[in-house]
Amino acid sequence: MAVVTENTAKLAVLIDADNAHPAIAEALLAEVATYGTAHVKRAYGDWTGTSLKGWKDQLLAQSIQPVQQFAYTSGKNATDAAMIIDAMDLLYSGRLEGFCLVSSDSDFTRLAARIRESGLTVYGFGERKTPKPFVAACDKFIYLENLGYASVAPAPAGAASRPAPRIPTAQLKQDAALVSKLRNAVEAASDEDGWAHLGSVGTIITKQAPDFDPRTYGYPKLSELMTATALFDLERRSPGDGKPDVLYVRASPRTR
Repeated sequence: MAVVTENTAKLAVLIDADNAHPAIAEALLAEVATYGTAHVKRAYGDWTGTSLKGWKDQLLAQSIQPVQQFAYTSGKNATDAAMIIDAMDLLYSGRLEGFCLVSSDSDFTRLAARIRESGLTVYGFGERKTPKPFVAACDKFIYLENLGYASVAPAPAGAASRPAPRIPTAQLKQDAALVSKLRNAVEAASDEDGWAHLGSVGTIITKQAPDFDPRTYGYPKLSELMTATALFDLERRSPGDGKPDVLYVRASPRTR
């Protein structure tokens, strides 16, 4: 049996188009590509109305299959139900290793939990307003704002918003929750000398806080965020045999 790695995992990308702006499409799929290959790409909504007309160009450009779902009655979200039913069908097909659920709607909380119960990975994508239960139900949750797009922005489709400004060192140090999260993860992954593999540190943090993302603080990578805190030392090591260098991190002796 072949070992499935993150960048080769077969993923299903299911988009609640009623709850997401078309401007996110390109950045969304670029982010998905870092976790695996999107074998299924579907967007759900009532395409007979005018509210989703901005999605047409993105559906064509990104090869996303639109799934039509009429609103049977006022006040009821038939789109959510259709997306959940399709997700379960795909789950039982046994062809996939993970799901990307794109919505800021808490209605998908149980779906995310059910998929994880079957041993598949769930990546959630939504705005910062996404209810915490849905965020916690995912293995990893990515805020759309961190992809450079705001799903409710008045800007034209495809127009990028400014990335989050870099939070300065002094302010990072004052963020007790962040500092504690980083320190605890380094300690949990460290060897006898206090050094920890940076990848293992990131994995531990994500397991504890699925929505943790260095981009929230204005830094593209975890290594850059940890350096910016001035609380950790980073060391690049070469494993040899032509393999890429590996980053290790430890709490700076000056700050222990």
